Parts: sequence; structure tokens; C-alpha cells
Amino acid sequence: MDYIDYYKILGVNKNASEADIKKAYRKLARQYHPDLNPNNDEAKKKFQQINEANEVLSDPEKRKKYDQYGKDWAHAEAFEKARSEQQSYSQQNYQGGTSFNDFGGEYDFSDFFSSMFGGGESRGRRSRTQFRGQDINAEFGLDLKDAYKTHKQVFTVNGKNIRITIPAGIENDQTIKLAGHGSEGINGGPNGDLYITFKISNSTAFRRQGNDLFLDVELPLYTAVLGGEQIVETFDGKVKLKVLPETQNGTKVKLKGKGFPVYKHDGTFGDLYVTYQIKLPTHLTEKEKALFTELSKLRSNG
Repeated sequence: MDYIDYYKILGVNKNASEADIKKAYRKLARQYHPDLNPNNDEAKKKFQQINEANEVLSDPEKRKKYDQYGKDWAHAEAFEKARSEQQSYSQQNYQGGTSFNDFGGEYDFSDFFSSMFGGGESRGRRSRTQFRGQDINAEFGLDLKDAYKTHKQVFTVNGKNIRITIPAGIENDQTIKLAGHGSEGINGGPNGDLYITFKISNSTAFRRQGNDLFLDVELPLYTAVLGGEQIVETFDGKVKLKVLPETQNGTKVKLKGKGFPVYKHDGTFGDLYVTYQIKLPTHLTEKEKALFTELSKLRSNG
């Protein structure tokens, strides 16, 4: 795995505080968010690298491992365990041969990792112990309109592109697991898993609650009073609604099956609730004002 300088990605130095890292992450995440850079693969890749860097540097324990082990930080626990086992072995069996401490005074964990991953014989006794790779947690940004239909996306983790299928109806903060797409295992051990948490923004006029959608629609005064028809946008096209005479402001209309798709239940949808907001006319002509005055008199005399 190539070394990725997470500090450089976020534009901070190695002594940066947690607040500095958080501030840098938020600024860059806004700058490179896919919603603000549509059809920009480079921005999408940068956004995912920023999330990856923040995932490590915002966690004190992971940051400590990263500072100590660099690109091999995810295998730090495996290294410590193997080092402990090797030290124990050396103490019990050392008879003038090479021990684990013969890496050259201080521990040379880069040699250790090289041998663990099969990069030639190390100067110490070659380990045969298998270790499972580290799990990786990452975030993926989506707009509400993108979560409406099942589609494929390319997700970049540790420099590798992974093509994933995002099911329709995915919810904000929902996490899915991709088995075997985490860090590589050691000595033939299984790979870790990748956990992707979706962060859903909303650039639409719809409000989502579970599988139901809510929409405010402006209704002309004359249509509300006299009745008529009103065109309403839905996620899968326009629909024409019949408006009853004397419809009141705040009237709600339920459109069954026009809501959001139910996660992993193909063909099943929630409902859409339309609330009418009556729009009063402005810039009335003198004739219109006279007619409204006459109507007012008729109502008061009635």
C-alpha cells in the first residue's frame, strides 16, 4: 500500500490540534462535496481522501498509530502482538542465533511489515502467524434525489476504487458493510471489512420522514375559492390534482405510493403528503380592487 500523507491532505502540520483538524476537514469537505462539484471525478476522489484522512486523524488512537507506523498503522495491533510472541519465543529459545531484537537496536517495524507481507526474508525469524486486516470506516455523501433510485457509484478507499451498488431508499446515517474490502490481512489472513456510512443532504423541496415525503404547494386564491386543477411535482413525474371549491389554507392531500422507496423492497413506496399554501394575488388593478370590495359587501350583507 502506498503511503498517504493524511496531514498533507488536510493541509495541517503534525502538531495540529483536534480543533485544527476538525476546522480543516469541514472547510475542505464543503469545498469538494460532490453536490457542489457534479460530474467532477477529481473532486469526488479528493472528497473521499479528505474523509479518509479525517477518519484517522480525528481519532486519537488511530492518529497515534498512524504517527508511529505510517502506511502500516492499520496493522499496528498485529505488529505488537507478533512482537510480543516473538520476544517470548526468543527468551525461551535463544541460543546464540537471531532473536526478534536483532532488527538493529530499535525496532525496525518497516522490516517486520515487509516480511509479514511477503517482501523477502527479514533479518529476524519469519512470522507465519495469520492476522485479520483492520476494518475501515468511511463516509459517503449523497443527495436525496440520488438516494431515490438504485444506482452504482465508485468509492475510493486507500487509493483503491471500489464499485458499489447503492440501494434505493438508503437513509441518512445508515451504514452498510462490504465484507473483505478493509485493510489487507497479514500472512494470508482475511481482509478486514469496509463500513460505509451515508450522509444524505437535501437540495429538493421535499421533506423526508422515513419512507414518506412532504411537500408544500402554492395554490392560487382563485383556484382555492372556485376549485380546479393543480399540477404537482413528484419524484417520478408530474401529477394533476383536482382541487375542490373553497379549499382552505393548510389543506393536506395524500398521494398514496408517491413517497420514497422502501429500502430493499422493490416496488414498495411510502406516501407523499401535499399541503396547500394559498397564494394571495398582488399588484391588484383598480378594477380587481373594486370587485374584491363588492365581494366584501356581499359577504357582510349576507
